[in-house]
Amino acid sequence: MDEPDLRPRRTFAVISHPDAGKSTLTEALALHAAVIAEAGAVHGKGGRKGTVSDWMEMEKARGISITSAALQFAYGDHVVNLVDTPGHADFSEDTYRVLSAVDSAVMLVDAAKGLEPQTLKLFQVCAHRGIPVITVINKWDRPGLDPLELLDSIEKQIGLRPTPLTWPVGVAGDFRGVLDRRTGGFVRYTRTAGGSTRAPEEHLDAEAAAAAEPERWAEAQEGHELLSADGADHDQESFLAGRTTPVLFASALSNFGVAQLLGVLLELAPPPGPTTAVDESERQPDDDFSAFVFKVQSGMDTAHRDRLAYARVCSGTFERGMVVTHATTGRPFTTKYAQAVFGRERTSVERARPGDIIGLVNASALRVGDTIHAGPPVRYPPIASFAPEHFATVSVTDTGRWKQFRKGIEQLDQEGVIQVLRSELRGEHAPVLAAVGPMQFEVVTSRMEAEYRAPVRLEHLDYSIARRVDPEQRDEVAALRGVEVMQRTDGVLLALFSDRWRLEAIERMNPHLDLQALVAGRG
Repeated sequence: MDEPDLRPRRTFAVISHPDAGKSTLTEALALHAAVIAEAGAVHGKGGRKGTVSDWMEMEKARGISITSAALQFAYGDHVVNLVDTPGHADFSEDTYRVLSAVDSAVMLVDAAKGLEPQTLKLFQVCAHRGIPVITVINKWDRPGLDPLELLDSIEKQIGLRPTPLTWPVGVAGDFRGVLDRRTGGFVRYTRTAGGSTRAPEEHLDAEAAAAAEPERWAEAQEGHELLSADGADHDQESFLAGRTTPVLFASALSNFGVAQLLGVLLELAPPPGPTTAVDESERQPDDDFSAFVFKVQSGMDTAHRDRLAYARVCSGTFERGMVVTHATTGRPFTTKYAQAVFGRERTSVERARPGDIIGLVNASALRVGDTIHAGPPVRYPPIASFAPEHFATVSVTDTGRWKQFRKGIEQLDQEGVIQVLRSELRGEHAPVLAAVGPMQFEVVTSRMEAEYRAPVRLEHLDYSIARRVDPEQRDEVAALRGVEVMQRTDGVLLALFSDRWRLEAIERMNPHLDLQALVAGRG
C-alpha cells in the first residue's frame, strides 16, 4: 500500500448570504488549483457546465446552493479540503453541520450590499465555535460601497477587527488589482473572457505601480497608510483567537484575488488540531483514528442510488477497509467502500489524514453526529438540531407507492433534509414535516418525486413555534388547548404552538411546565 500523504491540511468552509458568490468562488479556487480546466457560471452561461459543487437539479435550475458539497485538491505543498455551503437561510442547519467539520471559514461579503442578515448569523456561529474567519470582499469589479465603510460595518456589527491584507487599486467597479499590504507591491489583474479561465497576474514593485497607475496607486497607498496608522495590520495570534479577521478584495467571477486567497489559507489558516470529546478529553491529531459524521447524502448518483456519509477525520490515519467501532452502538463498522469527494465526482480513497473529508458509501448505520473510531473509545458531541418554524403533514398521492414513500421520508429524515415528527393521533401515513425554512419542503417534494417516484401532498399546519417537552409532562402539555405534542425521530418530544403569544400565555398560566427552547436556526 502507498505511504500516507503527510502534506499539511487546510480544511475550511465558504459561507455567505445568498448571491454573494460562494459557488463562483468555489469554482475559481478549483480553477486556480488546476483541478478544473474552465469555470462555469452558476447558470451555465455561454454553454458552460454548471458549478462543480452544485449537482442537485433544483440547484441547477435556481442557481443557488441547496446542499453542502466537499471538494478536495492539492495546492502547492498542501492538501485543501473545501466545503461549499448553502447560502439560503432555509438551509442554515446544513451550514451549521459543515461548520462543525472545518478549522476555518472564508466569509464572502458582497461589495455593494455589505453585511447582510445571513452573513451576520454565520459570523456569530463561527464565533461560538471558535472558528477563525477570513473575510473576502467580493464583486469589486462592480459598483459598490467605500472600502473603509465596509470595514467599519464589520467591526461595529460583528465585533471583529478587520485587518486587510490587500487593498483595492481602483474603486468598486473599476478593479485594476490590489496593493499587497505585506510586501508593498502591486498585483495587477487582466480580465479573461467571461472569467472562465485563470486571470493573468502581473506583480509590480511600488515604483513600477506608481508609473503604471499613478492616480489609483496613490489612492491605494493612502488607504494602506491610514490602516497602518490605525493599527489595522494582521496579527496571527489575534486572528486565531477570533478577535480579528484578515480581509482580501476580490472578484470571484473574474478570478481576481483568488490566488491571494489560496496563499493566505495555506499560510495563515490553522491546521487540524485536537478535537474535544463528550467527556471533555481531547483527541490529538496523531492519536488513533477517529472521525465524526457531519452530513449524510443520497441521490447524488441516480445510476447507483447509493448513500454517502461525509466524515471529518479528526485523528490518526484512515485506511480503506479498516474495521472501526461505531461509538453509538459499540458495534464494528467496516470501511470497505470509502471515497474522496470532488463535488459530485468520486474516487476511491486508500488513506486519509486529520482534516480530510471522506465519503463512506452505503453506510446505513451512520447518522449525522455519529463518531467512528479505532483504539480507545471516543465520542464527539452531537450536532444540535435547529428549532423548526414551519410544519406540514405529508402523504403519498398514490397509495400503491407507500413503500417508496416510507423509504424516502426515512432517508430524508436521516440526511437531515427535514425533521420528521410522529404521533399516535396522526399515524404513520401522514407524518408531520418540520422545517427551519419553507424551501426545505420544496426539496422534499422534488426529491420524493425524482428519486423515489413517490409524489407527495403537503398540507401546511398553523404552527410556528416548537418547544422541547419533558417526557413526564407530555400528557399534561398535550391536554392543553391549541397545543400538539409530537415525537421527533431521535426521541425528543416537541410541543407545537401557533404563535409566540399562545406560548407565552400557556407559560404564564402553567409556570411549572418545563418548555425548553431549541437552537435558533435563522437568527
